[in-house]
Amino acid sequence: MIEIRHLRKEFDDNTIPLKDINVTINSGDVISIIGPSGTGKSTLLRCINMLTEPTSGQIIVDGQDITERGCDLNEVRKKMGMVFQSFNLFGHLTVIENIMNPQITLLGRSRQEAYEKAMYLLTQVGLVTKVFSYPDELSGGQQQRIAIARTLAMDPDVILFDEPTSALDPSMIGEVQSVIKLLAKTGRTMVIVTHEMDFARKISNRVLFIAEGEIYEEGTPKQIFENPKRELTRRFVQRLTTLSYKIDSTEFDFEVMNEELMAYGEKLLIESERLSKLSLAIEEICINNIAAYSDNPFILVKIEYSEKQDVLSVSIRYKGDERFDPKTSESKLFLLMLEEPTTTLSEKKLDKDPDGCLYQIDMSFKWSEEMA
Repeated sequence: MIEIRHLRKEFDDNTIPLKDINVTINSGDVISIIGPSGTGKSTLLRCINMLTEPTSGQIIVDGQDITERGCDLNEVRKKMGMVFQSFNLFGHLTVIENIMNPQITLLGRSRQEAYEKAMYLLTQVGLVTKVFSYPDELSGGQQQRIAIARTLAMDPDVILFDEPTSALDPSMIGEVQSVIKLLAKTGRTMVIVTHEMDFARKISNRVLFIAEGEIYEEGTPKQIFENPKRELTRRFVQRLTTLSYKIDSTEFDFEVMNEELMAYGEKLLIESERLSKLSLAIEEICINNIAAYSDNPFILVKIEYSEKQDVLSVSIRYKGDERFDPKTSESKLFLLMLEEPTTTLSEKKLDKDPDGCLYQIDMSFKWSEEMA
């Protein structure tokens, strides 16, 4: 078991990727660590085996605080294997030598024992035919599988994977993920930093989302990917990008907003047909109705696009004495849009606001072949 208490890491340039990390890694856990780039995921992994020294906090491995002075880190690291994104194989050694030499040097095994272990593991990762090849004769996916075999040869209790597929071509990612999936079924404790969300979902029993220097949210894959409790998590797993506007005047410049919307859609490769529908919905609901019938309109417009779900949506919140029903619009084109199966509409009254009632209208626009 590994227990991390109040872990903090500051670098000399005053960046603080880890502010207060607290987590327990149980024996047999397969944990995926996800989060935006630059949030300290790899730093956390390197702190766990003390390749990077924490600024403060404790890392307790099987009851021993490995951050204390005098701790024998070489002995600790024998319990932890690490697979890097850059493979780190020795180019002047053959595949079999890359796997044998650490066993002989660090574990004191005989050449025969190291050879038998290496051959067994090469069979496990499907590369027994590459025994006498050199790393530069292998593909990136093959090199990473060799790196995994080398780590396994040391019989670690815990394996740390630092973005194991990030340096690979898309065609090679699957072969490495397949090997890691097989390892996950053996009951071995693994901690995996990854940007592959589907992979994290399938392989893990726990997922940690790191943001703002801490473990922002954790849970099962189902909880994190289907029902995240916190907003940053939701935006990350659904790969959401947003635009927001406040309409508090009848002179709001809709054309400027529309230009920004078109640029937003072009950047995200959203079809122009969906963007046009979204623009029509905002103009009809906000400009032609709510704002047109109020001397002091208060309308919040939030546009979101989920890359993962491929859904473009808008949420409109407004204050008023009465709820506006979009289905009563006088625009025939807008009413036809509401009838399409690719458009969904929901309305609700929110909690009583001190200055009047607050309402919300949500619309989403999916893509269909009929739009093409």
